[in-house]
Amino acid sequence: MLQPIKQYCDKLIADFAAIPKERQELLEEISNYVSSKKESHQAIQLVYICTHNSRRSHFGQIWAQVAANYFNVKNVTTFSGGTEATAFNSNAINAIKRVGFDVKPLDETINKRYHVVYDKTENPIICFSKVYDDAQNPQTNFAAIMTCSDAEENCPFIPGVELRIGTTYDDPKAFDNTPLQDAKYDERCKQIALETLYVFSKVK
Repeated sequence: MLQPIKQYCDKLIADFAAIPKERQELLEEISNYVSSKKESHQAIQLVYICTHNSRRSHFGQIWAQVAANYFNVKNVTTFSGGTEATAFNSNAINAIKRVGFDVKPLDETINKRYHVVYDKTENPIICFSKVYDDAQNPQTNFAAIMTCSDAEENCPFIPGVELRIGTTYDDPKAFDNTPLQDAKYDERCKQIALETLYVFSKVK
């Protein structure tokens, strides 16, 4: 794992007690799902969903893959999607760059595809905005993790899902083009990192 990201994770795992008890119990539902798939030697597929697939769902996809690697949970692939496709937001990209991720654009379209590198020995995470049922995402045998209340309300039914759970987060978009912009994106990135690390710390 890239050293800045490893160090970031090392610091965060000391802060699990800061997660409220009710929130821990919610997150442990994801841990239990991952544990059951691991125990039965099945592929573990996690899809993080928010409205525009531009900020919070990408943080979820990226940090869950990192957390699986950090805690050595094998056979995990993470994805993201939205109720509509837009683009991976530049402020969210800058937030993960500040942590230490190596982010490489693969094209110059409006909705660019990116390679997000967290470990030179692992495949990069492929990030771009897409709807949750895009062909790039699993169609069966996956968990859907809703990262915003709007997506939770507007995805009444997701075909093929085994676990659907809402772990909603405040949208840093509210602070775009304000003096607090970078701080709020960093805050949300850190919160999602902390909680995905907690999830994988509880996998049996």
